[in-house]
Amino acid sequence: MSNTHKSDLLLVCVTLLAAISWMFSKEAVLLMPPLLFMALRFLMAGTILAFAARRSLRSLSRQQIRRGMSVGLVFGIAMSFWIMGLHHGSHVGEGAFLTSLGVVIVPIMARALFREPQPLSTWLAIPVAVAGLALLSLKNGFRPEPGQLFFVAAAAIFALFFLMNTHAANHREVSGKDGTQVRLEKIPALPLCTLTLLTVGLVTLAESLILEPWLPTLASLSWPLAWWVIASATIGTAGRFLLQTYAQSLSSHSHGVVILVLEPVWVAVFAAGWFQETMSPAQLGGCGLIFTALLVNRWGTLSKALRNWLRKIA
Repeated sequence: MSNTHKSDLLLVCVTLLAAISWMFSKEAVLLMPPLLFMALRFLMAGTILAFAARRSLRSLSRQQIRRGMSVGLVFGIAMSFWIMGLHHGSHVGEGAFLTSLGVVIVPIMARALFREPQPLSTWLAIPVAVAGLALLSLKNGFRPEPGQLFFVAAAAIFALFFLMNTHAANHREVSGKDGTQVRLEKIPALPLCTLTLLTVGLVTLAESLILEPWLPTLASLSWPLAWWVIASATIGTAGRFLLQTYAQSLSSHSHGVVILVLEPVWVAVFAAGWFQETMSPAQLGGCGLIFTALLVNRWGTLSKALRNWLRKIA
């Protein structure tokens, strides 16, 4: 099996792990405060990766550590909104499609913040995504549910995290205060991922200490609750990120993004089987439009991958 085919297969597995993690997380937040769950999940996952990355972490400069933690800070805020959406939301599958809007928002932010040119497909995808969002939220006039608002806010912050993470993982030149160009060294994938996850755990732990009561949770500790936390930390977080990092090292990043678009589809399928969720025609239409927007947004990469595949089998 070629590296490209191996990467494709592993990335499909990544989307499955990400989707199953939604189920673990939903089960956990039914039993404990959501922010405390996120703190335990990410601190455990970050500690696991820190053991694997202990040598590379020691070689990082202070600048690299600060940049890695700043990425984690933004990711922590995004995950806080996401878990609150999962806590307050009434439909897991719908939440997955709303969160996936971040893929469409990324190029908009890249254009606004970094003046990066964007293809026509990006601007065509935006109205399709907005139409899908409207179908999901305009049931009785403009009355979106709290869970929907949290998921949309998370999608926007996830987009910012994606841009910051990309810049942190690559060499980049910026202008210093005296006008000179400063070269920012890239952070290797494993220590960057470790710093990010640990920072998310610390951010959500601080939020939980301020906003959530812990005594009821400590009084109701059980094996099922421990299982959901451990499964989310090991399978849904540490395992997923390690597998994704390895898979992306075998092939081009842009090709992988197309496959990762499958995540909300798997979430909807698992939620239907796990929680017996069903969707109304309006919800199906809204999710369908959002998924279409994701494909339109990545059409250039998708069409290139399709041409390459057809060329191989011809």
